[in-house]
Amino acid sequence: MENNLIRNSNKIVIKIGSSTITSDDGVISKEFMDSLAIQVRELIDQGKQVVIVSSGARIAGVSTLGRWSRKEDVNYKQALCAIGQVELMDSYRVIFGKHGMHVAQILLTREDFNNDNRTLNIRNTLFTLLDEQVIPIVNENDTVCVEEIKIGDNDMLAGQTTVLWNADLLLILSDIDGIYDKSPAEYDDAKLIEVVEDVYELEKNISIGKSSSFGTGGIHTKLKAAKLVTEYGINMMVANGKKKNIIRKLANGEEKATIFKC
Repeated sequence: MENNLIRNSNKIVIKIGSSTITSDDGVISKEFMDSLAIQVRELIDQGKQVVIVSSGARIAGVSTLGRWSRKEDVNYKQALCAIGQVELMDSYRVIFGKHGMHVAQILLTREDFNNDNRTLNIRNTLFTLLDEQVIPIVNENDTVCVEEIKIGDNDMLAGQTTVLWNADLLLILSDIDGIYDKSPAEYDDAKLIEVVEDVYELEKNISIGKSSSFGTGGIHTKLKAAKLVTEYGINMMVANGKKKNIIRKLANGEEKATIFKC
């Protein structure tokens, strides 16, 4: 695997999935966030800039309130996201602050990327925050965006943010080692695909399988994001965020992942 991809990238977007940021009992994992903060600090100390796209607001809402977890009414889902976003960002603020980093919240909807004035404002805000060494934490504005709650497409949000910022790399941290030729949860002989030259060809030849229980995205949304960023000349990686020090190990060539080459 091309283990110098992270080392050679100066502008990195890291997408954190719901299944990655939560512990097995369905609450925000402070241990994971602390490890993430340490690794992001290392990237910044190497002169890199980092933007984080983070899922987890609804999960945080459930764990904070201790109820509504089974309610499927969209108003409850939006309310949980509104409650959980506070808990999620406070966790980022406290934990990243321990490692000398400031964070900022940016909540976006799909419409923000379709309006030139809004797009310009997002770019200006991103560049200003990063120039001042503040880490933007981007999330979908689920409280007002009904459609996004249904499809949970933060992979595409990460892809759009990556293109908007003109990053060098999109790193998607999920709960699997990368993209397999078929679902490893369903087939013991599933093989990890380490390098993808053509996303469209890959899509024809793999079995996508089911999405995870926490995240409403899945392999399909990751392939959509890969199509978007590679079209703009940006590389993308999908790796297992559940593995300890995964970013550091990827940079050192000590762990496997799937690389989508532009």
